[in-house]
Amino acid sequence: MRTPLIAANWKMNPPPLGWDAADSPYRPRPDVDVIVFPTFLDLAQCVDAEMNTGAQCGHPDPAGAHTGDVSVAMVSDLGCTYVLCGHSERRQGHGETDAFVAREAQAALDAGLEPVVCIGETQEERDAGKERDVVQRQFAALPSDVSVIAYEPVWAIGTGKNATPEQAQEMHAFIRSLIAPERRASVRILYGGSMNEKNAKELLGQPDIDGGLIGGASLKSESFLKIVEVAADVGRA
Repeated sequence: MRTPLIAANWKMNPPPLGWDAADSPYRPRPDVDVIVFPTFLDLAQCVDAEMNTGAQCGHPDPAGAHTGDVSVAMVSDLGCTYVLCGHSERRQGHGETDAFVAREAQAALDAGLEPVVCIGETQEERDAGKERDVVQRQFAALPSDVSVIAYEPVWAIGTGKNATPEQAQEMHAFIRSLIAPERRASVRILYGGSMNEKNAKELLGQPDIDGGLIGGASLKSESFLKIVEVAADVGRA
């Protein structure tokens, strides 16, 4: 059975109040892989607090003339264990292409990090019936040994819309079908479209949804704890 993975993407926000308390829901636990993705400014303190810490992005080049960027290699040297690659906000707001995301993921693997790679379609692409074509194109560009993928229906991120559990499961099952047969059972596929404490049970109960990449709800420790507890219950079922 794949261990559930719940990731807190704090985006451009400071760590939530009480994030490092002894009973913090952001701390590692044996039954659920809990990860935090803070800003670059907060990476070191999360590593020092012995969190499972990842960067929200990383440049694939180890060093060079890339003003404002931080390399994947630097993130690894700091003590991080994960890096988020190709989040829709990076693809749209920073022009990250499929090819760049693939380079970023490969650089992460080369640096000993676990890339969590995001793929997913926009509202326009879904309305045009192209959601599978888009996801397949994005997936095809990735290194074959990526082991954590986050499906982001871009139209459900911060919009108040949600993919139904059936829609989410359909796309997760499709993504799993793209994975090489010998790796299909071990790759974890997370749902990254406005998961919260109210819909987590239905979403995490789907057979191909192995966890969540949590945005807004991860900034509220009570909400995040409920999601983690749901994931633990599903994992024990």
